[in-house]
Amino acid sequence: MLKETIKNFVGRFFAIPAPRGPERLARDKHGIDRRNVSRHAIKVCEVLHQKGYKAYIVGGAVRDLIIGLEPKDFDVATNATPEQIRPLFRRARIIGRRFQLVHVVFGQEIIETSTFRAPADEGDQVTDEHGRILRDNLFGTHEQDAARRDFTLNALYYDPIKEEVIDFHRGVADLKNRVVRMIGDPETRYREDPVRMLRAVRFACKLNGNVDPATLAPIRKLAPLIKNVPASRLFDEMLKLLTCGHAMKCLQQLRELGLLQGLLPVIDDLLDHPDGEHFIALALERTDSRVRTGKSVSPSFLFAALLWQLVNKRWVDITAQGEHPIQALVIAADNVIDQQTRTLAIQRRFQADMREIWFMQPRFERASPRAIWRMLEHQRFRAAVDFLQLRAEAREVDSVQAQWWMDLANADSNTRIQMIDEYQRENTGSSAAKSKKRRRRRRKPADSSDVAAG
Repeated sequence: MLKETIKNFVGRFFAIPAPRGPERLARDKHGIDRRNVSRHAIKVCEVLHQKGYKAYIVGGAVRDLIIGLEPKDFDVATNATPEQIRPLFRRARIIGRRFQLVHVVFGQEIIETSTFRAPADEGDQVTDEHGRILRDNLFGTHEQDAARRDFTLNALYYDPIKEEVIDFHRGVADLKNRVVRMIGDPETRYREDPVRMLRAVRFACKLNGNVDPATLAPIRKLAPLIKNVPASRLFDEMLKLLTCGHAMKCLQQLRELGLLQGLLPVIDDLLDHPDGEHFIALALERTDSRVRTGKSVSPSFLFAALLWQLVNKRWVDITAQGEHPIQALVIAADNVIDQQTRTLAIQRRFQADMREIWFMQPRFERASPRAIWRMLEHQRFRAAVDFLQLRAEAREVDSVQAQWWMDLANADSNTRIQMIDEYQRENTGSSAAKSKKRRRRRRKPADSSDVAAG
């Protein structure tokens, strides 16, 4: 009897634990209100369900809904292939080269619908010499799809029909504890996609939480791998990071982990100087405030602010060498943008807007009434005035002057006329005298008697 008891105990101790299935959390456990879910995303799931497929809302939308944030967009994952998905919707198109997915279009909203994918090591994959995946175009099961996602808090699937969350990796618990935890071996997963290091920082800051120690440990060593990521993809990820509502905290974390030098080397250098750090902190504080109140953020304005201190310094240096101030500013702007785009591909349309915001700054200091009216018609006038306000807050320009321009931007047409007339009187004397062109005095016609006398 004793021998049998010991045998059973030892057997249970060394037995391989049975694999645990996913947790299925009902509404009272996950807290998602179906009314906050995109009706178009629900429609995609319903159509796929009706055709006999599985379909779930996935990723960031589920994460944000659980913690009470409004998702920016909604994605769907399904066991249907792109060729099976596309005919089911009136407006749908297959996109992607590395991995095909379907964009289902409902007016202005696009529901990105992807097929369950297998982990990278189970299919035909192509990697570079550092382990970064270049192609992994293999479909998989629901469980495989969850295993190949980056963090546990992103491997959550919401079924809008049953109103339940399917959780393979205990992501809901991590989410509620505000812990960012990698699925699988962190170093391997970072080598597969170095952008995951940026995402770990962003999620931790957004949640006001922490990165799991095992997930955090390899980042400093692997930080140089960021240089192998295409510059356009880095720009997209950096923009998400800077508009997550905790931008300065993210920058500081990136810097501590050695990631900032590979993304924004000029910013990394500026943070060593109190003036540069102060200006960047002010700009990002304003950005965070807009994000938290649900206002839009202009990438052009954001990067114009981040790079301004370097532009301004070079502008001063080039002007001191004898170059005309306006031309000096153009050269300084070109130099800084060229330097930055080697690591982070700022789109050309944003570059153009940044230049316009910068080039309007000296015009605020010495503007004639006629020039003021022309500036008011400029497409980037309001952004340039907001930028002038930021400079005034940093004590670069006179705050009274900056406020006058802001009041002008906010005024109606009649008030603008009055303000500009008053400005003209204060700066150039009587508006009436200046508004009228000096007329040449006409010579009186010669008297006929004088002609006759001649």
